[in-house]
Amino acid sequence: MGIRGLMSFVEDHSNEFFIDLKLRDTKIIIDGYALFHRLCFNSNLELRYGGDYDSFADVVQKFFESLFACNICPYVVLDGGCDISDKKLTTLKDRAREKIQMAHSLSVGGGGYVCPLLIREVFIQVLIKLHVCFVQCFSEADRDIMTLANHWNCPVLSSDSDFCIFDLKSGFCPLNSFQWRNMNTLKGTREHYIPVKCFSLDALCHHFSRMNKALLPLFAVLCGNDHINLPIMETFLSKVRLPLGGASSKGRRHHRVLGLLNWLSQFANPTEALDNVLQYLPKKNRENVKELLCCSMEEYQPSQVKLQDFFQYGAYACPDALNLALPEWVLVALAKGQLSPFISDALVLRRTILQTQVENMQQPSAHRISLPIRQTIYGLLLNASAHLENTSWNALPLQRLAFSEVERIHKNIKTSIVDAVEVPKDHSDLSTLTELSLARRQILLLETLKVKQAVLDPIPPSLKLPIAVSCYWLQHTEAKAKLHHLQALLLGMLMGPLHAIIHSPDKEDLREDGAKMLYEEFQRVKEQTRPGTRLDLDTAHIFSQWQCCLQMGVYLNQLLSTPLPEPDLTRLYSGSLVHGLSRQLLTTTSAESLLSMCPEAKQLYDHLFNATRSHAPAELFLPKGKSNPQKKRQKKRGTSWSKNRLGATSDTRCWYEGSNRFELLMVENLEEHIETSEFE
Repeated sequence: MGIRGLMSFVEDHSNEFFIDLKLRDTKIIIDGYALFHRLCFNSNLELRYGGDYDSFADVVQKFFESLFACNICPYVVLDGGCDISDKKLTTLKDRAREKIQMAHSLSVGGGGYVCPLLIREVFIQVLIKLHVCFVQCFSEADRDIMTLANHWNCPVLSSDSDFCIFDLKSGFCPLNSFQWRNMNTLKGTREHYIPVKCFSLDALCHHFSRMNKALLPLFAVLCGNDHINLPIMETFLSKVRLPLGGASSKGRRHHRVLGLLNWLSQFANPTEALDNVLQYLPKKNRENVKELLCCSMEEYQPSQVKLQDFFQYGAYACPDALNLALPEWVLVALAKGQLSPFISDALVLRRTILQTQVENMQQPSAHRISLPIRQTIYGLLLNASAHLENTSWNALPLQRLAFSEVERIHKNIKTSIVDAVEVPKDHSDLSTLTELSLARRQILLLETLKVKQAVLDPIPPSLKLPIAVSCYWLQHTEAKAKLHHLQALLLGMLMGPLHAIIHSPDKEDLREDGAKMLYEEFQRVKEQTRPGTRLDLDTAHIFSQWQCCLQMGVYLNQLLSTPLPEPDLTRLYSGSLVHGLSRQLLTTTSAESLLSMCPEAKQLYDHLFNATRSHAPAELFLPKGKSNPQKKRQKKRGTSWSKNRLGATSDTRCWYEGSNRFELLMVENLEEHIETSEFE
């Protein structure tokens, strides 16, 4: 949620409404959504290239290490899916449009703030690695956060202005004044603390003629928040004379906040104030408006969810979720963050919102390429519809197998109707999906990704899913990938294994020197990409398509209870590195020369490349200038091996895969067997 203008208003009066604290030796409840956005946007991270997830993970780790050093025990609470009532849909669509505009701005060299696609998943993986307690709520988390903080009598850390309305026993600490990077030491001790500013609701009410705290929820809905935006309230605001009082305010932006607070302070309680509001409205509208306002004010009351039971006993009970009679394993997986809010939105609302990336706005949405994966996800969720009779999608005139998706079209949004894929009968009962054998679940995953198990056998477990996704990506005509794009992605995947070698406890590891040299070379490429480098829009779009495939591949894998190991996303893709490598491979560098310093990395790269080559269109490997004017259609797939580009073999020969054997062919004759791509 969020109240328009309130946060900037109270910050402009920080001396009156905030208390300076030296935070240490306490629990703290953290709004996870606010935190990962804050760390993403305020840590000088590159946002144009689809996410430097390694750098983001390092920032998240440093943040929590600062808390640990001050003996602050964090409990992270994440938002879940959209509210069952779908009352925020208009707000969500407006935000989707805003993100498209910011993504476009970033794509043409301007400013903007767009979270990389997998930032939430990376954030959760870091929490797990650091053993930070966290929970993913079934829907919006604000009320659950407030209720838990008051139960434990500890502060809340967020950037959401709604926490200025909640009556919090130990206060609300805004993220923008939480100085975790500037830890101090108590004089005469070795104990550390973090300087923070804590908002005082009592100070706010005292400032406005000692107004009743119970009036603040009405103030929030009159001022306008994410849940309510009634045009008729402008009638009230235009007729009532809002007293600005003597408080100073910067410009006109705070006049509504200031005037409403002053006006409400004259009433003894919400009932009296609400009756007065309704007097300014036409009689025919009063009852409906009263019902809507009262309903919206309920959003500021304590929650029935007891998150303390989850953190202490692992039990998560949400009335809204329980009323849907969803399978127990689904509720547990959602609470543990093992299933994404994307899954709960599809399950409960039959509607999903596809997040825009920094991509080519003139092309179709990058999410188009992963549509078949999403259709399989929707197919697995279809059978739950019998439990969801009271949810909003049942009122929609949709076909039985249909879901709706909000996606980008050029620089706007549209809602598309998507049919689910009918899955095998033994997969059709969501409640028993986890009881299927590993082999059956793995077959469905790999069939969806159009990959054979044998292709993945030589691949390390942590990279099996990314390579399977890469094979899927290469097979789709929407992905106009070139050889240097594939190479750059695969080289980027080496960062995780290199990092593991360098930080191995076995200091006698002979591989360490070569791995360190290659890792440092990759870091140089990454740093050189950042300052003022022009973004190649086509390349950005191609890598955005790959990330969309990876995201949905991860979600499908999670829904099937991870038949393939979950990849470490924190060091799988670094946008600055991959874009930089792509540029260098196209112009000055070869994969062979890069990998020559680390034989182990070269061996792993060869395994990754060999796995993906059989799924790539043969024209991907044609030397420049080769073409086939007849555009013959062939189902075969080939791979050329160029010493200058691949570094996997030498000379001008190529391997061409036939039905059950390999034929050695000369490059000069290759165009007789494969069609030329439009990609050249």
